[in-house]
Amino acid sequence: MSRVILSSAVLVVASLSFISCGSSSPSPVTARVLASQSVASATSAPGLLVINGEYDTLARAAEIGAGGSPGLMVLSPDRSIVLAFDSSSNNVEVVSSRTQALAGTIPLLGSTTSMVALSIGSGLAAVPSAPMTTLGLPPGAVQVMNLNAGGISATLSVPNAQTVVASPDGNEALAFSNDSDVVTVISPLSVNTGNPVTTTVPGFDRPVYAVFSTDGSTAYVLNCGPECSSTSASASVQTLNMTTLAVGTPIPVDGATIGWLSGSTLYVAGTPTASVSNGAPNNSCTGQATTATTCGRLDTIDLGSLTVSGSFLITDGYHNRIDMSVNGQLFIGALTCTNIGNVNNPQGEVRGCLSIYNTTTGAIVIPPDNGDVTGFQGLTSRYVEYVAEGGNLRVYDTLIDSLLLDNNNDPSLPETGTIIINGYVIDVKAIDFF
Repeated sequence: MSRVILSSAVLVVASLSFISCGSSSPSPVTARVLASQSVASATSAPGLLVINGEYDTLARAAEIGAGGSPGLMVLSPDRSIVLAFDSSSNNVEVVSSRTQALAGTIPLLGSTTSMVALSIGSGLAAVPSAPMTTLGLPPGAVQVMNLNAGGISATLSVPNAQTVVASPDGNEALAFSNDSDVVTVISPLSVNTGNPVTTTVPGFDRPVYAVFSTDGSTAYVLNCGPECSSTSASASVQTLNMTTLAVGTPIPVDGATIGWLSGSTLYVAGTPTASVSNGAPNNSCTGQATTATTCGRLDTIDLGSLTVSGSFLITDGYHNRIDMSVNGQLFIGALTCTNIGNVNNPQGEVRGCLSIYNTTTGAIVIPPDNGDVTGFQGLTSRYVEYVAEGGNLRVYDTLIDSLLLDNNNDPSLPETGTIIINGYVIDVKAIDFF
């Protein structure tokens, strides 16, 4: 492993003026959910729409301006700050949950699809195209954002950085490049202290994501393997000791691009390649009633024995969204999956990029919807999961794993399982604890 000391030449400073603008007055709604809407039209403007999470309705006259095309959103651990990435400007829009207003803007060196906001007052964004030629380095970096004073505190060289994941306390993070066999460990507290900020750890196989143990002592690193053009036989999971940086023995799985930890079970999803195993392709849909010819896999790993305890067929595509509802329904979303039928004209099977796994019964549900899944948000006070799929905002009843048909809080409201928004919804986040 190698240690890299951040030199002053790598620092990029940008100004941020924290102001209150671009929003209506704070909504009286106490169960607020934000939906990022990225399309401008005669009837709508891009922004963050405020939704009443109790009744699944748009809050009246409540929209927060967040650039020309806001999409990906992340929350600080206390939900006081929302970071929304504007793909039209490559800016991160900083929004105050308390005032429901834009507080400032932080420009990045390029586009990002992965950010985290830390409890220590900083944020991280993986920017794969960040130019680093002045330092004689290949493109790609993780940029450290100062969420208190504004601007960029540091730009850390991570070639083709795609994804960044933070430990539970926010004191460490891991950065991944899906064309590499190393993991970069980042210590945000070391920025501007003269101490090493990044450590490169080899010994992986196209790692793309990690799930931390609840105490942050262990990271379960997901090796994408063949799905990310590796020559290895299969995807796998490896432990990374966050104290010693020791790397564990690979645990073979069907696919590994996203994961979720619940108790002593690690759920790992991905799409295997088409190599043949037991006479059938590893990504076949044998056993599932579908016209799709390619399926993904959800594997369960028993962390006590570090062995795979089950494997289930899910939709194909690149899985990069996952969330568990309050009653144990695991929602798994993918991009570029096989879409079947038309949800607007359902004749026969309709299928998209969403899979739901019942952790109690082991049942898999593939809802009749189309499109990429780009956002999840479960509610803790209701058996409901918000899903951004194909630009629509769906509301799922997690007791039946189907679109919500009745709202017991207000039976007079029409319930279709969709919150009607004029535009294209990309992400959804609850900004109140409820």
